[in-house]
Amino acid sequence: MSLGKINYCLKSLIVKGFIKVNNFRNSNNKIQYSYLVTPKGTEEKAKLTLDFIRIKTQEYDTLKQEIESLKQEAKNIDRNLL
Repeated sequence: MSLGKINYCLKSLIVKGFIKVNNFRNSNNKIQYSYLVTPKGTEEKAKLTLDFIRIKTQEYDTLKQEIESLKQEAKNIDRNLL
């Protein structure tokens, strides 16, 4: 799984409330974050979370394919104009 795909899925889980993110304000390393599973993200929600990740992964792959297709179309248009 690519970093972009992980970030896309993680951000979606945060928006849904399955994961809570805290940064360490007093830390010297401001890049550190804490990812905490919220009560919504407990065992009873594990199946829903996996289904959600599967859907978001498919969405990401579909968007990536669509972008590649649009890039190819743009290249073909450029070739036809020359």
